[in-house]
Amino acid sequence: MTIRILVVDDHELVRLGLRSLFSGTDIHITGEASNADDGIAKALKDRIDVVLLDVRMTDGDGLNALGRIKLERPDLPVVILSGYDNPTYVARAVALGASGYVLKGESRSALIDSVHKAAAGEVVFTREGLRRVTGALATPRLNSDVEVPLTQRESEVLKQLSQGATNKEIAKTLHISYETVKEHVQHILRKIGVSDRTQAAVWAVRKGLT
Repeated sequence: MTIRILVVDDHELVRLGLRSLFSGTDIHITGEASNADDGIAKALKDRIDVVLLDVRMTDGDGLNALGRIKLERPDLPVVILSGYDNPTYVARAVALGASGYVLKGESRSALIDSVHKAAAGEVVFTREGLRRVTGALATPRLNSDVEVPLTQRESEVLKQLSQGATNKEIAKTLHISYETVKEHVQHILRKIGVSDRTQAAVWAVRKGLT
């Protein structure tokens, strides 16, 4: 049986490479999108079995797109295909309902296996990947019902942080100093009651702040 997939990635070479990679298999790319909005539209409209979704695109955030897709089509398997081995991204992907998180450096056989498993309704996160974010996903204080008095700037920093941005990237985006970002991050972690950025990112996802 043919597995129909939608590839959402802003790099044409990646999309072409995936077509070549799946050539001769039962996996058929029936749709492509180069940005998050187009990917969401096609995921909600087209007849597909699995979505392969990039994380960081020049025109949109893949993880936000994941959340919107799963809201409308909760049973549609979405596998994150990323070049970033970032625990914050992995934690957000798990929290938002992705079927898996696969690095672009994985082998052809590993990617094909991941698509097959996702199409069959299986979870394809690696044991190591889940181990790295288990604490963040299980921390009791991450309950989305907890009210935390964050300032507007802290909320802005948290949103950037939860999207996987580094302190340097946050400083550039918000036009504030690197040291100021560090102070905001420390205040956020203390207020939420978590010990690291990954836990804060998961809390933000569950709170609907991203």
